[in-house]
Amino acid sequence: MSRVAEIDALAKTIQEQGPKPPLLRALTVTELLTLDVKPREMILAPILPTQGLAMLYSKRGVGKTYLALGMAVAAASGGTFLRWKADKPRRALYIDGEMPCVSLQQRLSAIVAGSATEPDETMLRIITPDVQHMQLPDLATIAGQEAVEQHLDGVELLIMDNLSALCRAGKENEGEGWLPVQAWALDLRKRGISVLFVHHAGKAGAQRGTSRREDLLDTVVTLKHPSDYSPVDGLRCEVSYEKARGFYGDAAKPFEVRLQVGERGEAIWSHQDTDVCDQDRVLRLHGQGMSIREIEEETGIKRSKVHRLLKNPEVGI
Repeated sequence: MSRVAEIDALAKTIQEQGPKPPLLRALTVTELLTLDVKPREMILAPILPTQGLAMLYSKRGVGKTYLALGMAVAAASGGTFLRWKADKPRRALYIDGEMPCVSLQQRLSAIVAGSATEPDETMLRIITPDVQHMQLPDLATIAGQEAVEQHLDGVELLIMDNLSALCRAGKENEGEGWLPVQAWALDLRKRGISVLFVHHAGKAGAQRGTSRREDLLDTVVTLKHPSDYSPVDGLRCEVSYEKARGFYGDAAKPFEVRLQVGERGEAIWSHQDTDVCDQDRVLRLHGQGMSIREIEEETGIKRSKVHRLLKNPEVGI
């Protein structure tokens, strides 16, 4: 058969089969607006909705695992943690990528002991390296994701602590290396599973690696030590939002967190607005005879704000 005859035969076959159905479904505006869609609820209001993607990051030793565990316990118990509240208990899976089991046990025990509501044992499950018979799989690969999928039945919140330890394939600074994890996260979101990524900050303070990670996220929470932090303070950090989709105003204000340990070993959390903490520092240093310039150098608070705090100390902003 000649080439021309082959083309004619192929064209005839296509014509007889008719047009292929479209691969993608396109809605009219009316169809979209009248579509029966389940409203989003809040796993942890206001920062993490159902079908939500979020990131919590900081430099090493600031407190991100403690906060991530506190969020997991609150979500699984339907409780409150810091300024975040769960509307009801949600089944959660926490994947720890690097912490010794004894350390994880100690931290989780303190958090549960200090929580007003303790989660049912079926609501929060933990995957941690020390109890495995093998190395934790790379969650940037299909095989690694399939291993986790076996534990996602009924789960509404997946916490991955942390990306550097759990997602090892590809180069951290290149966006292409993030694509397999992003595709999985989008699939999880479509299936009704929210994801909280815990990550490290780089030397400059931003989340380490490609900024492409933040594109699809609803919320990005960052932790850092206050300017007057000392290691004797223990866990003391400022919580702020680099991305806050769906919440604003007072709900999006930064605040300072402190963890102390009670007599029974329970975690005792306290928090207050960062502005109030700044006010206390400025007034204390001013009382010690420091000038506005010296206070700025000592605290990192801008000179204009120092001046406002001294002029109107009751305002705190």
